[in-house]
Amino acid sequence: MHDVNNVHLHAIEDDFFVFYKPAGVSFHSEQCAGFVVLAEELVNEKLYPVHRLDKVTSGLIILARNKEAAAEFTSLFSDHKINKFYLAVSDAKPKKKQGWIKGDMQKSRRGAFKLLKSQANPAITRFYSKSIRPGLRAYLLKPFSGKTHQLRVAMKSLGAPILGDSTYAGSEDERTNLHAYALQFSYKGQLKEYRCDYTLGAHLNEVFNSDEFKEWTAPWTLDW
Repeated sequence: MHDVNNVHLHAIEDDFFVFYKPAGVSFHSEQCAGFVVLAEELVNEKLYPVHRLDKVTSGLIILARNKEAAAEFTSLFSDHKINKFYLAVSDAKPKKKQGWIKGDMQKSRRGAFKLLKSQANPAITRFYSKSIRPGLRAYLLKPFSGKTHQLRVAMKSLGAPILGDSTYAGSEDERTNLHAYALQFSYKGQLKEYRCDYTLGAHLNEVFNSDEFKEWTAPWTLDW
């Protein structure tokens, strides 16, 4: 069984680790130790952040093991050569069931953002969705840009805010149902694929255990 409540190692590589971050753990230390500190304590070595997740988001994060690897990953991320796939759950009916969500993002109130119709420097997301049961729909999201709260805002713009995401008018739940599910990229000529089909939360686990989810077990094979 995976320890879904705590930071743990998901994969070990020579130049980097892939960790699991639970929902509710801040990336950087706030009142208590943040994800990076917890990860360093776990492996007893200095690690280098190369991307991040919101506090409310669970799932996979890469931490580089040396400065050279950190520089390589920073350039892979900035060139959008790392394919990231997220799972989200909503109890609302979306305006459309798959496709693109594009638009500039602007700060609105209380640390939230909103999606604009303009396309000067847009946040770009593509998604698929499946009905798990009446009143519960799962979304597989692939961001093509890296904006703060991008997926949470994208879901709200669909009229289907993420279940538990009170910042964006999601229905109340035990957690924000957004999970960094899979990563795929080429590193030093080797194809790397990681997926994390476990986390805390009844609704995300209902998705993982559903027949519909079986078509998403290799998300990189879908038409993006």
